[in-house]
Amino acid sequence: MSKRVKTGLWAVIIIFIVFMGYLSFGRGAAEQKNTITVGIMAGSKAEQQIWDSVAETAAQKYGLKVQFQRFTDYSQPNAALANHSIDVNAFQNYPFLDLWNQKHHDHIVAVGDTIIEPMRIYSYKHHTLDDLATGSTITVPNDANNESRALFVLQSAGLLKLKPHTKLADARSIVENPRKLKIKEVDASQTARSLNDVDAAVVNGNYAQTAALNPKQAIFTEPFNHQSKQWINFIAANRENRNDPRIKKLVKAYQTKTTARKIKAVSGINQIPAWNLNLK
Repeated sequence: MSKRVKTGLWAVIIIFIVFMGYLSFGRGAAEQKNTITVGIMAGSKAEQQIWDSVAETAAQKYGLKVQFQRFTDYSQPNAALANHSIDVNAFQNYPFLDLWNQKHHDHIVAVGDTIIEPMRIYSYKHHTLDDLATGSTITVPNDANNESRALFVLQSAGLLKLKPHTKLADARSIVENPRKLKIKEVDASQTARSLNDVDAAVVNGNYAQTAALNPKQAIFTEPFNHQSKQWINFIAANRENRNDPRIKKLVKAYQTKTTARKIKAVSGINQIPAWNLNLK
């Protein structure tokens, strides 16, 4: 084989290698550009079904690949978002995010409403609020945001009264407790499990659903009004990334009639689509 032929052959091989590398890199870059990682809470089959539906819509309408990272407690998704381990998360309401940003000096923002989950009071021992005797023990979540919400639910139920103009309530905010109820604080994920040991529990919608509690058997349901807007859940992103086209596509994929139908199908009245909810 002549030197000229060898040189030409090597040139062809080099061009081929470069070309294949370009194709590989280009495909990888394109895939990365059209992939988004969403942080969600683990344990809820219904929530996963909802997000699987959203992922299907995102792929079909926008060519967006949605992948998930699952977390086991409320302290994890925002930390992962702040350090860019994920692109967005979906698990929290507005007071929770405000507290997080203040405490951690982060700049996480809401980019699209998703659902609202009414808090409910459940009991294995009693059928109505009137059955709760003096000295009954009621469990509430122990994180500041959800404990406050739970205490306001107990106030709405007529079981206690909080200081006027209270925004973030805790046990010290209780000014009237005619039945001398004992408020027991536990991790939000444990409120449903505590029902075997206490008279009643105020349970978040997602944990009630995970525990297969029937919302129709709750002894009280949080009422909806104009103040309920703060309890709407949403997709959150780092402020500097809020205009990322992938995030906008994800929000559009979530806020569809298809998603609303899926929410109703798998969650019933546990979760309500919130992006067009009229709260007065």
